[in-house]
Amino acid sequence: MWSKREVVDYALQRRNTLQALRRSPRTLSRSDACDADPMLIRAALHHGEDATERCPICEARMVNLQYVFGEQLGQYSGRIKSTAELDAMQSEFGEFKVCVVEVCTDCGWNHMTSSFLLGDGVKRRPPRRQKTVEDIYG
Repeated sequence: MWSKREVVDYALQRRNTLQALRRSPRTLSRSDACDADPMLIRAALHHGEDATERCPICEARMVNLQYVFGEQLGQYSGRIKSTAELDAMQSEFGEFKVCVVEVCTDCGWNHMTSSFLLGDGVKRRPPRRQKTVEDIYG
């Protein structure tokens, strides 16, 4: 991704959460750490891309979800996009934020691993709002 900038890595927060789980006077329970929303797990099952690491809790495979947010995305803000879609979007939109979340579908572990901005820097208007099924049928 040629336009990737303002990268924030959340590895220190992730490590702190994992240490709180493993300390002898446990300050965080497993149920508090592995609290993925059922909709997040469902999204991970259908839209996730395989992560390079295994789950730090149960050693199962994890997936990454990439959420996009931005004014210029209009009604498409807040959706999950694949890496290939992000490559195409960075030329279509001026600026939008990408949040990468790792999710384990077995135990429910989830953590935001990074966030960054993409886009070519040219300010654009949001795309015209298209009617959805909810608009048509109430």
